[in-house]
Amino acid sequence: MQRINKPRADHFVGQVVSYILVFSFLVLNVFSCAPEAVQKSFEADKIAFGKINRINVLCDQDVWDGPLGDSIRYYYGAAYPILPQPEPIFDLRHITLEDLRKDPLRKELRTYIIVGDLADQSSETSALIRRDVGTEKISSTTAENGYGNSVARNKWAKGQTIVYLYGNSADKLVDNIINSFSAVAKRLHQADEKIIDATAFFNGENVGLASEISALMGVKMRIPEEFKPAMKESDIVWLRRETSEASSNIILQKVPYTDQSQLSREGIKAIRNEMGKAYVSSTLPDTYMRINDVDLPLIVETTRVNGDYALEARGIWDIVNDFMGGAFVSYLIYDPNKEELLFMDAFVHAPGKEKRDLMQQLDYILNTAQY
Repeated sequence: MQRINKPRADHFVGQVVSYILVFSFLVLNVFSCAPEAVQKSFEADKIAFGKINRINVLCDQDVWDGPLGDSIRYYYGAAYPILPQPEPIFDLRHITLEDLRKDPLRKELRTYIIVGDLADQSSETSALIRRDVGTEKISSTTAENGYGNSVARNKWAKGQTIVYLYGNSADKLVDNIINSFSAVAKRLHQADEKIIDATAFFNGENVGLASEISALMGVKMRIPEEFKPAMKESDIVWLRRETSEASSNIILQKVPYTDQSQLSREGIKAIRNEMGKAYVSSTLPDTYMRINDVDLPLIVETTRVNGDYALEARGIWDIVNDFMGGAFVSYLIYDPNKEELLFMDAFVHAPGKEKRDLMQQLDYILNTAQY
């Protein structure tokens, strides 16, 4: 949907509270396994199925309809950072044990969170948690805060991930939902990575193009077969995948390292805006891409890409003097042994279409880069 501009000589080439809460899971390093998380592996014969970002919440109906259900929806159904039109981090579906009895096929769904108030002695779900986790482990994990969580795999089907969230009272269970959200979300996104990989590289890899990029820029990266080069120069490569529904774009650019100020929110913003103004426009004259951090915030965090220090930026872009926009994610990688920075950017143009899963695919591809 965009065209390539030749660089101008005067340019070097190169819900807000919920956003902050949600973004924390993207930079969390590991899911805690001590002492509040206990892992257990069951044996199962059937293969689990289910879409990425789908959580089946198994809890009693009164739990789902009450304040506990509100807390689950507030965190797990909050807005994914950051998209032009809000989409949730996870698609939630409520299931009761009665639903499982009526439709046993639901036991083969891939991702479950099982939520129970252990103080409710009449709750079937809480009884299930006691059986699966075990009273000794429950006593251990709830000893400090009055709540705990456990992770199990393959309970009803192979490839299944189940997270148990429990508390000794309704209030403690709310505390658990709030305090464990980042770690649980991280864990569930990790469980989705195999499917994201299989989807992104469904038609194989463009090995030839990957070799060209490695020789040209010194960047090793897995490239899906459908991506084709829109530009290949010594300091910038633009890859595109065009379908009837979306234009997916990846840009790799070498940027001369000048000083530490580049490794900041304003630094990465300036680099992306300069790239957009130099190279990306619509078919109308006097148009160019820029970051739109007025309508939605630009979120910048430090991270690592395959061990290298990097800045990560997420936000939305638009086209000056035209009505186009979409989501983007950028990484600015710093290697103290090199005289340039590696700027990596992925953006989507998909008017009227959901963009969360597309952006996750592109983000996954960027994170295969080795510089």
